[in-house]
Formats: sequence, structure tokens, C-alpha cells
Amino acid sequence: MEKLSPFHVAVLVHMSQIGIVVFSLPRQLADYFGTNGWLVLLPGLLVTSFNIYLITLVHRLGDGKSVFEIMERSIPKVILYPVYLGLCAVWLIFGCMIGKKYVLLFQMIAFPTTNPMLFKMALDVLLFLLIIKGIFTISKAATFFFWITFWMYFLLFWFLPSFSWVRLTPFILQGGHDQFKGALEIYTAYLGYELSILLFPYMDKSKKSLAAIYAGNAYLSLIYICLSLISFGFFSFGQLKKLLFPLLDMLAYIQFPFVERLENMLYGFFLFLILITAAMYWWGAIEAMRRMIPKLKIPVMTFLLMVIAYCISYIPKTLDQVNNWILHLGYAATGIAFGLPVLLIALLLLQGRRVSRV
Repeated sequence: MEKLSPFHVAVLVHMSQIGIVVFSLPRQLADYFGTNGWLVLLPGLLVTSFNIYLITLVHRLGDGKSVFEIMERSIPKVILYPVYLGLCAVWLIFGCMIGKKYVLLFQMIAFPTTNPMLFKMALDVLLFLLIIKGIFTISKAATFFFWITFWMYFLLFWFLPSFSWVRLTPFILQGGHDQFKGALEIYTAYLGYELSILLFPYMDKSKKSLAAIYAGNAYLSLIYICLSLISFGFFSFGQLKKLLFPLLDMLAYIQFPFVERLENMLYGFFLFLILITAAMYWWGAIEAMRRMIPKLKIPVMTFLLMVIAYCISYIPKTLDQVNNWILHLGYAATGIAFGLPVLLIALLLLQGRRVSRV
């Protein structure tokens, strides 16, 4: 049986995490945490690593079994249906809103007079064609997209000549507000790694596969830290707090004599990242729904769920409304990221006690 290699697992985790939040991350850090807010990303790495430890503990205790099998061994399916429905709803709409935000930004910078829902439909068609092929095809696409966007990270060196340590200031985390709310909001930038808990049946049981989950998350954290550090040294603190999407402003700084509006072209490459992030969340939603309706064919189920998600995407009209949806869905996804592994560990320990008594 085909299995995901450790490298593919690492790429999937990384590509599931990096998404639309990257455009506004430096501004959020400056706004909520003040001067040198990029330092908050370091404890963020530690918290996500602890959450990944809980996920790998589920893998070890459950011997790589599917999380759905683990739950169904101890809890009747009827009781689990609301849980599956909740997982499906959160992951489906979260992935949908990530795509909607990208579409609204794309419309704003490139096609301001075009109906954004036309772009959303085109994006959903691409997602449909990708998801119905299964996780192994998604993994191959993620690896391909990873390599064709990998070079973009080296663009950070372009800003080093304009980087100034003086702009960082000697003050640490001063001038911020609502830091608890900010911490929860910033944490959504890391989300995506929790979907690795669904990959257990598709990856081998070696320690390398589990280490790959840590590697994907660590690589993402490195990119976030480098981007945010350079942003704090490229813009002044006052500028950074006012810029809505600092990354787009940085991309606009890159100019060549033979190319105009280079940031529009570079923004297009982020479509590949958004595709995999949204695809993984929708794949997770379909995996949960399959436990409720196992006889329904995957293409039909995918089509129905995507129609529902597309209709829901009509509700938020503006970028602020979409951001609000993403924020609250991010809270729910964070609760799932921690709550689901804890529940599974508790069930596995109870199952182990029953076996020992027998």
C-alpha cells in the first residue's frame, strides 16, 4: 500500500499552515504586541510543538490507527455524529473563508470591477479537481507547488540593504494592546498542522514521519520569524501599525525596469499556497463526513459540500467581514487542534486499561 514519505508529510504540514495570514502578520504583531513584536513568534513555535507532541503521542498510543477508529471503539457512532458534523463544518467553512479572503485581495489589487464570486468559483473548481483525487495526489501537488514557490523566500534578501536595526528600537513589547486576544489571533497563523492527525493511516509508522510534522512546523516558524523581523527593520514601527498588508507593500518595493506592478505577478504565486491550505481543510471535512455517510461517493460528497461552502461564502461581503469569520473559525480550529488529541489520548488510555484487565 502506498504511503506518504516523511518529506511529503513535512511539505503537507508546511503548505497546510502557510496561507493568507502571512500578508498581515507583521502588522498584527506590531499592533497587538508593540515594539519587537516578532519575538512573540518564538513562544508560538513552542506552543505548536507541544500540540504536535500531543498528536504524535496519539500516533504512538494508537499504533498509527485512524483517529475515527479510535473514537468509534469507545463511543457509539450516534453520539459521534455531532462531533463529526462539527469538525466538518469548522474545517469546511474555514477553508472556504481562506479562499474568499485571497479572492477579495486579488480582486482589490488586480480586477477591482470584477465580481469576486466569479474568481471564487474558479478557485473552487480547481479545489474540486484536486480533492477528488485523494490525499496522495494532494501531496504530490503540494510538493510541486512547494518547489515552484520556494524561490520566493529568497526575496527577503532584497530588503536587507534597506533594513535598519535602529527601527527595531531597544524596547521589548511596548505600545501594544489586547495581548491575549492578539495571541489567539496570531496563533491562527500556525493552524494547519492539526490536520496531520488525519494522516496516520496514510503515512508509515516510523519516527521519521512524526519528526516530519515538527520539521514542517519549524520551517514555517523560521519563515514567519524572518519575514516579521525584516518587516520591523524595513518599516518604522508607526508605519507597520498602519499598513493593512505589509507583505504586499514590501513586494511593491521590488522594481525592475522591464516589469511593472511586479507585486501583482508575485501575488499570483500565493495562489498555490492557498490552494493547498484550503484543499487540506476541505479534505479533512470530507474525511469527517465520510464517517457519517460512507456509501456516498467521494466526488458527489465533495461537490455537495463545495456547493454548500460556496453559498455560505456569499454571506460575508467585505474583507472586514471575512476577517471576522476567519478569526472566530480560527478560535474553533484552535480548540479542535488541542481538544481532539487530548480526547483521543484519554480514550486510548481507557482502552489500554480495559485490555490489561482482560
